[in-house]
Amino acid sequence: MNLNNNWHKSSSVRIPLLAALVYAYFCAPISLEHKALVQPITASTPHNATADGYDPRRDPDKDLAAASEEAKRTTKNIFVVVGGEWCSWCHALDHFFHEHPEVAALRDKHFVTMKVSMSQENPNRAFLSRFPRIHGYPHIFILDANGKLIQSQPTNELEDGRSYNVKRLKAFLEGFAPKSIQEPAQPARGG
Repeated sequence: MNLNNNWHKSSSVRIPLLAALVYAYFCAPISLEHKALVQPITASTPHNATADGYDPRRDPDKDLAAASEEAKRTTKNIFVVVGGEWCSWCHALDHFFHEHPEVAALRDKHFVTMKVSMSQENPNRAFLSRFPRIHGYPHIFILDANGKLIQSQPTNELEDGRSYNVKRLKAFLEGFAPKSIQEPAQPARGG
């Protein structure tokens, strides 16, 4: 009886099985966690394709035109996030808005959100050349409804530990929300 021959046959089945189990154990939770991070915040939030990840195939000029039209129609500013799927802090920002729906609601109340991919596949140089230089990712640009730059914001100033700071991000969003048109003062009534 040759034990080595039988061991060899069974190991050829064991090794791929072990590899599949290791892959499932270590890789599947990451995929599931990633999918959980990109779920919509609420079912009532309108779908905005320009805010669905950092797709290098998207045309940021077309996205900005669509965001500008929506911003004009809804009297909002435009919240542009430049980053990439490779960027851990970009995912942290998405996760932050998911974990803090009150901050996401404040953003959505005052801004039309769009994302611009900055990746090796498509660095979007032509689009980004009209804005100040970016030194880190993600980076936020606040634009008015016509696409004019209001603020260039490095996000490291909004960070807190391994996430973002609720108070700083709320203050930032409130500070760059569109200014409402003031109604003319009414004359004082009295005797």
